[in-house]
Amino acid sequence: MTDVDLCSAKGCSVPAAWALLWNNPKLHTPERRKTWLACEEHREHLAGFLGARSFLRDVVPHTSGGPGAPDPVG
Repeated sequence: MTDVDLCSAKGCSVPAAWALLWNNPKLHTPERRKTWLACEEHREHLAGFLGARSFLRDVVPHTSGGPGAPDPVG
C-alpha cells in the first residue's frame, strides 16, 4: 500500500492536487506557512475559507513530499 496525501476537506478521501499555503498573522511569523491540501472539488471552498480570514498566502500544485507538503504532525 502506498501513502497518498489526501484532501484536507472534512470527510474527503480524494488524493490532493493542490496545496493551500497559509498562516494566521496573529499566531505565526510572516514567513511561516501552514499547509492544507485540496482535491479539485474542494480547492475553491478551502481557499475561500482561508481567504475570508486573510490567512491564504498561496495555492500551488501539490506533489507528495515536494513544495507544499503538509506539515509533520507533532
